[in-house]
Amino acid sequence: MILTEEKNMPSRTRADSTTAKFAAHDPERLSVSVGDVSDLNVHSQTVRRHFSILNIVALSFNICNSWVAIASSLAIAISAGGTATLIYGIPLATIAYAATGASLAEMASCYPTAGGQYHFTSIFAPKRLSRGLSYTCGSIAMFSWIALGAAATILAAQMLLALVLYYEPSYAPQAWHYFLVYQAINVVFLLYNLFALAKTPWVHNVGLLLTLTAFIIVTITCLVRSEKQSAEYVWATMESNTGWPAGVTFLSGFATPCFMFAGLDASLHLAEECTEPEKTVPKALCTTVVIGFVTAFVFTIAMCYGITDLDSLVATTMPIYELWRQATNSSAAATAFLVALLAIVCFVINAVQQTSSHLIWAFGRDNGLLFSKHLAQMHLGLEVAVWALLANAAVVFIAGCIYLASTTAFNALINTAIVLQMISFAMPCLLLMCRGRSEQLLAKDRWFRLPNWLGWTCNAIVVVFAIIELVFFDLPTAIPTTGSSMNYTCAVLATMAVFSGINWFVCAKKHYRGPRMDLGSQ
Repeated sequence: MILTEEKNMPSRTRADSTTAKFAAHDPERLSVSVGDVSDLNVHSQTVRRHFSILNIVALSFNICNSWVAIASSLAIAISAGGTATLIYGIPLATIAYAATGASLAEMASCYPTAGGQYHFTSIFAPKRLSRGLSYTCGSIAMFSWIALGAAATILAAQMLLALVLYYEPSYAPQAWHYFLVYQAINVVFLLYNLFALAKTPWVHNVGLLLTLTAFIIVTITCLVRSEKQSAEYVWATMESNTGWPAGVTFLSGFATPCFMFAGLDASLHLAEECTEPEKTVPKALCTTVVIGFVTAFVFTIAMCYGITDLDSLVATTMPIYELWRQATNSSAAATAFLVALLAIVCFVINAVQQTSSHLIWAFGRDNGLLFSKHLAQMHLGLEVAVWALLANAAVVFIAGCIYLASTTAFNALINTAIVLQMISFAMPCLLLMCRGRSEQLLAKDRWFRLPNWLGWTCNAIVVVFAIIELVFFDLPTAIPTTGSSMNYTCAVLATMAVFSGINWFVCAKKHYRGPRMDLGSQ
């Protein structure tokens, strides 16, 4: 793999005959060239290193925002399988994503580039399979981020209209109302990312402070004021209201706990804007998992104790709003909490747009997409990837049109975010295991290093959970299956595969080049 820096810039780069390890310490500018070692016609872009460890941790957690992710779907998950689906699903999800975070941290400690998992895949794959596998991983990762952006944007629209609906009971929101609010939010944050974000990296710190403050206030208030459910209801209620056996219900409902780590790879795609990325990115990955588990688990327990009427929660468009009214016995308090939640989701959307555009920029830099010449450009004045931001916003706009046509199809689209994300993580993990976790691929003196037995265990856990998610998250939500309970995730995945295939044959097959290390015969 070629990772070069501009001349006359202070840096530290170590390479031997088998391993290239990259670390840069210039806090201002870095020029990164990524390509096959046999092809020196590579792309070089200049990016400013303006993210400190606090900035990148704040951004990473702002995207996952685990307790907010749980809040957005808590009542639905409980109604399907009881409180146990969350109480025990969250620790299980944490094990899976802690293994994922540790696996990615090892890789990022050696190869901190914006491509993240698809660059790891390119490096770890046998040479003859490298281009195809890394392109597939990059496409999967890109679609997962687009789906995540659409999910966060529609959530903000639903929260805003839920407030209107509560105070104006005669108001009947239509699909096109959500569509317009969705598109307005998309455009507002596009403009912010284009013209202001590069100058305000501290905005993510504000988002982190807000989400942690809101978490503490909401949790304590609900615990103090709610009429408590019994411990048996909270800790021992496992039922299946879906028609599936209890075990299948638990695994299919496992999507809600997993969603609290959606966007875990954010720090990977912003590595080239971090100071000391070989250290900063692993720290961000591990910190996000720890904070995510603590906040989500504590919040879930508090909310489960505060439920008094589950049926009324499920019947509303924003169940957490009704739950907070039940738990606090105060509409004013519930409204204040929902306004805070809406503000937090706005920080999520902002960070998702930034990260998703960086992934598109990296993929364009590797000639993996149509119009890569434009997508790979970093605007020197604005210091952002303008065309990548516009492309991301355009696809999110199209996703909103899908919502206008069919909310069922749109829900299937956003449900793919977790499945695609985990598959993209599993690909480099599986390849690394197939290569025996060789020190030719993972430098022995890397900053983040797992004991070999633990590294094998973490890599294997990622692969196993990717298979579980691919199988169980595609099942119908209930049986017998109807048109409304059918899970159309498989259809969306197939559609994405078609678009990726078209892009491959039209553009990427001829032009795409991922990073490589020449290890001799592979």
